[in-house]
Amino acid sequence: MKPLMSETRTAVIGALIVALGSVSMALYTPAIPTLVEVLQTTPAAVKMSLPVYLFGFAFAQLVCGPLSDAFGRRPVALGFFSIYVLGSVIAVFSPSITWLLIGRVLQGIGVAAGVAISRAIVRDQFTGQSSARIMNLIGLMLAVGPAVSPTIGGVLLSTLGWHSIFLVMVVYGIVALLVIGLWCVETNAAPDPAQAYPGQVLRNYGMLLKDTGFMRGSLVLGCAVGAFYTMAVILPFVLMEKIGLTPTQFGLVMLMQTGSYALGAAVTGRLLRRVEARHLVPIGLTLVAISALGFGLGLRLLPLSLYTAMGPVLIWAFGAALVIRGATTAALAGFPKVAGADSALAGFLQIGVGLSGTAVAALLFSDPLTALATVMPSMALLAVLAHFALPSKRKSKRFAAAPEELEVAVDPAAAVGAGGEEIERVVHQGRR
Repeated sequence: MKPLMSETRTAVIGALIVALGSVSMALYTPAIPTLVEVLQTTPAAVKMSLPVYLFGFAFAQLVCGPLSDAFGRRPVALGFFSIYVLGSVIAVFSPSITWLLIGRVLQGIGVAAGVAISRAIVRDQFTGQSSARIMNLIGLMLAVGPAVSPTIGGVLLSTLGWHSIFLVMVVYGIVALLVIGLWCVETNAAPDPAQAYPGQVLRNYGMLLKDTGFMRGSLVLGCAVGAFYTMAVILPFVLMEKIGLTPTQFGLVMLMQTGSYALGAAVTGRLLRRVEARHLVPIGLTLVAISALGFGLGLRLLPLSLYTAMGPVLIWAFGAALVIRGATTAALAGFPKVAGADSALAGFLQIGVGLSGTAVAALLFSDPLTALATVMPSMALLAVLAHFALPSKRKSKRFAAAPEELEVAVDPAAAVGAGGEEIERVVHQGRR
């Protein structure tokens, strides 16, 4: 089937809406001290605005995905982004910390559509290398957003005040609404309202959780890429409290992480012209494992410095860029009828694993350096085990393919790597 939108158009739309979540997460962080003073509250209360945002972000995906299967990608995206704009407006005019937290929860719920629906519109139209190329750009935007956002937020805070930060979010949300409403084509060819019934939603998620192919890709994503959420919480304490960087120096150093990821994404983009995305996953996981050794052994045996702390971070970021394309494509392959639920659960697991790592670090370790040296290697080990221990073959074929795809659904990993022309050739041969 011919795609409804070009690769470039799909990638631009996907990158724009997926970056909304990461940008909104990090853009306001420079204003936290100011918000404490303006709203006459405590630093702990203002810092709560991050976990409540992520909580809404994670769990709203589980609702957003099935709704987009039931009623279409565009109307659901328009509804959720409208919730985001409402939350942003509330944040702009917040008279108290309570109203700010309400606004942040609504923002988190609204941006859930970015991750869930961006992946679904790719899965609706593309497979194999085409899907991997688009995911490459979307993944790059997902990494660049939180790295540059604090710098932009700092400039806005110093020039226009804290209100301007949330006003920028309002404008971004309106742009997302316009793009979805005017430029995005509905890619769900057969919306099925039955997919929104609670019983059917639970059955679909149960089917996905039992599917080893889905769990393999999703757990690799959660442990190798979701680990960035864990690092984002632990690293500031290590770099600023242990090593002594100033907040400005810390911001500049974190740009190195984004640069390493961007370099990995660029290398991945070139390799995808000749190599199937699934073949890059073991290479990326090898780099993640090397990084884990740097965290687990280097931080314990070598003198603590910027080099020993950031070296493993840069290697991990480069490796994650090689992993994310193949792992995402594998997690989304084989379930065209419930692509929204598939994408949503994969996104929930990615954020959930990262937040779980953060919770473990906070609850079990009083020293951030020990937490970094223990939690990160553990997440790397889980990623490697998920990829090499779980089989790639699908357990369930209930929604695994449309009727014309069943003959090539035996090994979805191979189908992911094949181009559209190869899939069509195999199907044709099978029918003969």
